[in-house]
Amino acid sequence: MPPRIHIIRHAQGEHNINDAHHLRDPLLTAIGKHQCQDLAETFPFHNDISIILASPLKRTIQTAAYVFSSTLEKRQIPLLLAPMAQEISHLPCDLGYEREIVLEEGPKLVTQAAPGYDVAKLDMSLVGDDWNAKKGIYAATVSAVRQRAFQLRAWLYQRPEKHVALVSHGGFLHYLIEDWSSYDISRGTGFSNCEWRQYEFTRDSNGREAHLTESGSTREKQDMPAGVDAHIIHEIEGVEKVRCVGLVV
Repeated sequence: MPPRIHIIRHAQGEHNINDAHHLRDPLLTAIGKHQCQDLAETFPFHNDISIILASPLKRTIQTAAYVFSSTLEKRQIPLLLAPMAQEISHLPCDLGYEREIVLEEGPKLVTQAAPGYDVAKLDMSLVGDDWNAKKGIYAATVSAVRQRAFQLRAWLYQRPEKHVALVSHGGFLHYLIEDWSSYDISRGTGFSNCEWRQYEFTRDSNGREAHLTESGSTREKQDMPAGVDAHIIHEIEGVEKVRCVGLVV
């Protein structure tokens, strides 16, 4: 039976203030850390989570470690960095550092939030040399992002755990869930910082093609609204000039 996926958008990062997208791979703000604490206190499935997945960007690693600090320390469950869950643009705020730096800094970020966690259980094996190249499957193009979301869903479907927590980014999450009903073009996402949603796989999903549906949601699933495609293409394929927030979150 495929797992339930608990999707979390990262907490407030330094780039979320005054649209500071020029900051490379920014950290969480003090407000962001408080948002993590609030979610940690209200998240109802701490005892069910068997693995935590996070994009290798700093703000998602921090969010995962702060939200699940107690779970990590008490139960010592795996924390796995998943490059396919990274954000979609090639702007500095969404550009992670080289593999060697992630291997060095990742454990420090986790230890700051969960000092009692054995960082030997921090799995960074999927962070390859090209994870931040923004080429191939990681390219900042609509087709590549859709393909990456397609592959990540199929990979998640085959996970053996019953409950998986995934900490990712506001822009990419719409591609992952294939739902734009809450999308706000002015913010580039319908997810708030540190927002949590629970998803299940549809009955017709399999290891080759899988789709998610929100548990208990009364919203009708929607594809990209008219006109969004052109906006997305401008934001993620255009030059580093940003005229609106769009999907760069």
